[in-house]
Amino acid sequence: MESKKIFNIDGDDSIQNRRIIGGNVTNLFNLNNVKYNWANKLYRVMMENFWIPEKVSLTDDKRCYSELTPHEKESYDGILSFLVFLDSIQTNNIPNISQYITAPEINLILAIQTYQEAVHSQSYAYIIESIVPADKRNDIYERWRQDKILLERNKYIAAIYQDFLDNRTDHNFARVVIANFLLEGIYFYNGFNFFYNLAARSLMIGTADEIKYINRDELTHCVLFSQMIKQIWQDNPKFFNEDEVYAMFAKAAEQEMAWSNAIIGDNIIGINKDTTEKYTKFITNQRLKEIGLKPIFKGFDVTPYPHLEKIADTAGEGSVKGNFFEANVSAYNQSSAVEGWDDI
Repeated sequence: MESKKIFNIDGDDSIQNRRIIGGNVTNLFNLNNVKYNWANKLYRVMMENFWIPEKVSLTDDKRCYSELTPHEKESYDGILSFLVFLDSIQTNNIPNISQYITAPEINLILAIQTYQEAVHSQSYAYIIESIVPADKRNDIYERWRQDKILLERNKYIAAIYQDFLDNRTDHNFARVVIANFLLEGIYFYNGFNFFYNLAARSLMIGTADEIKYINRDELTHCVLFSQMIKQIWQDNPKFFNEDEVYAMFAKAAEQEMAWSNAIIGDNIIGINKDTTEKYTKFITNQRLKEIGLKPIFKGFDVTPYPHLEKIADTAGEGSVKGNFFEANVSAYNQSSAVEGWDDI
């Protein structure tokens, strides 16, 4: 694959010749003429999702953290460590993907995603600095050095990203796009459910509120990449190797269950290895269906955590999960909470 020029004087911006990849555009943003109208709708939703991590109060969480059980603290710290990794590599890698996208309306929302991933990284830093005792903070950031399961998870997804940077073939780009969808669509959610589980028991409610904002961003990213994958596949039926896609999904589910069982296991009220397996297989099936493929885990069609979805609000009025393009996300907008402009 060839990276786009900053300005392609010989480019053709006509709608009929536009492609998500492999197009020949000038690289100028004429957003009055777009081919992919879903991208315009997604852009507006993502722009509405403006929020600031520090606007969520974590004061009570600091007190509550000291009252968690040792297992709850271990899970809390370990999950934050993994989440920090996920959004760190996303912030760095999304621009690498965008270099090869030749539809300006999609480049625009990839830029918003990059910004949002950076905000998520800041959110985790805010949580860690506000709640975790100072002598434990570096251990969260450095946990991958000692935790073999976490290291293997981190290496797997990072290696796919790096392979494309080292060898920019169509095959490696296809793997990057699928890996990104797996990260956004599967890797976060057992960790998110842990925080929602605590909130359901009136514990660490501020942390759960931060995670809700992050969760809703990640769901828009899932929409973005599922739409991209389907369109690329439609334009070029041989671009993705279906067997390889299924193998990557199976690997992602296997790693997600192994990590979740290692960091949560059967030690948390309301979550155990059985529910982790059911949820991971359920969400893996859901993500496969979102890109037009058949589920690989028969009988896993229902989440074992319907009560946690209510806390996350991923199925309610502000949902971006089910009926995305008709969803009203006004309840998600935090921009009205921003104060202090009169002092500038």
